[in-house]
Amino acid sequence: MATSRLLRTSAAALAATALLISGCSSGSSSPRAETSSGRTTEAGAQRPAADATLEPLPAAVPAALRPYYDQKLSWHPCGVAGFECATMKAPLDYAHPGAATDLKLAVARKKAAGPGSRLGSLLLNPGGPGGSAIEYLQQYAPQGAAVRARYDLVAMDPRGVGRSAPVECLSNKQMDRYTQTDQTPDDQAEVNKLITAYRDFAKGCEARSGKVLPHVSTIEAARDMDVLRAVLGDKKLTYMGASYGTFLGATYAGLFPTRTGRLVLDGAMNPDLDSRTVNLDQTVGFNTAFTAFAADCVKQKDCPLGHKNAADAGRRLSALFKKLDAHPVETGEARKLTESLATTGVIAAMYDQRAWPMLREYLAQAEAGNGRGLLTFSDSYYERDPNGTYANQMYANPAVNCLDLAPAFTSPEQVRAALPSFRKASPVFGENFAWAALNCAYWPVKPTGTPHRIPAKGAAPIVVVGTTRDPATPYTWAKALSTQLANATLLTYEGDGHTAYGRGSDCIDTAVNTYLLDGTTPPKNKHCK
Repeated sequence: MATSRLLRTSAAALAATALLISGCSSGSSSPRAETSSGRTTEAGAQRPAADATLEPLPAAVPAALRPYYDQKLSWHPCGVAGFECATMKAPLDYAHPGAATDLKLAVARKKAAGPGSRLGSLLLNPGGPGGSAIEYLQQYAPQGAAVRARYDLVAMDPRGVGRSAPVECLSNKQMDRYTQTDQTPDDQAEVNKLITAYRDFAKGCEARSGKVLPHVSTIEAARDMDVLRAVLGDKKLTYMGASYGTFLGATYAGLFPTRTGRLVLDGAMNPDLDSRTVNLDQTVGFNTAFTAFAADCVKQKDCPLGHKNAADAGRRLSALFKKLDAHPVETGEARKLTESLATTGVIAAMYDQRAWPMLREYLAQAEAGNGRGLLTFSDSYYERDPNGTYANQMYANPAVNCLDLAPAFTSPEQVRAALPSFRKASPVFGENFAWAALNCAYWPVKPTGTPHRIPAKGAAPIVVVGTTRDPATPYTWAKALSTQLANATLLTYEGDGHTAYGRGSDCIDTAVNTYLLDGTTPPKNKHCK
């Protein structure tokens, strides 16, 4: 599989990994997630309140929203054989719906072809936030033949994403400079440059997308999904979400439990965490993934990180990053491989163990002064095409995250206070992740969400899938979500990589497909290897 497709298939389920974007968000942006006063940590981050829960919306559709629920979609061919596309209207602000401010949300589907009776629509979301569901459906969706035969596979780019009123922030050249910003500042001057980069990014988003920025929350995206369910003619929503898509799906179940059908939540997030905890957990997750890579690498003849042990390999990688910080290397184009781009490239490879052989090769090249390979990995992560054009994901990602939860840190001083805990969590990546978690502090729209639990009482059985060495959505999150949901079954994949379905485990795929086809959930405590 080509480098670009390999990593984009995995990172389409991006859980908002830190870097220069933001730590992944798991909070709600709804006032219905009611909470008592939070507590404060030594680093100043808000802690989740134990009694915060997401309450269902009224079962009856409000009269003001009825025109949206009753609309008819006009389907037409859309460039990829076998797929149809349409545009669905949704209110910009559900509290004040009105045609003058309606959003146009892009929808695509591939109709069930049989054999077997049609089961309805299966809505897909690859995560992000910011991943294009339509692109995922048309290029990567891994659903097996039996599922594709009996479901219309449907994708809707969430508001602010892809083809649905996409958030825009920087020009392509500005984004190039942004991704090269040093994220491990060595002195106050470099701290100031990082803060300036965050401020300029936020100002760009406000200037280009100020109208939509206050209305790209997960709550609003989940409400859009209910409109789509009704427009498609389905009494209940059948859904498969990966990574952030699990938070979106769980939020739907929390808001509309009686309209929730078969939900698969793969690479699950835990909505009961504040931003700082989420970032710290992800730091641990990527350290776990890197340790697995390093332990494998040192056994290979071509390992550029030595042949001693994983800890020594980590020290060698850190040394390479420091060398690139001082002296970026050539890549064959105008951009050089900086420490920040190299770090992004390595993190991108942690999403899928199939990228490990290429990562060994590219690290060796970087050591020898050729940064082209790691730059390719970094570009794939950032969705930058060979012409230098960036997709919308890295703009939509902070737009959703910074609205869903309060920032992990609000000042450089808070980051410095937290650095020891992040370095302990990951000697290789900790400092990067800590400074990356500062970016929402400068966001132009105030957050509207809080950490909360999602019980979704009254929902049909839900399947939560967790991978034991998932870097972006740690396994502990899957266990936590499966416990929160009143009617959930945890399905465990003992392995590496981000998410589990469609990645080579017949055990996982069979369990999920069986559930989607006949509603039978996996046995309790089922583990796959």
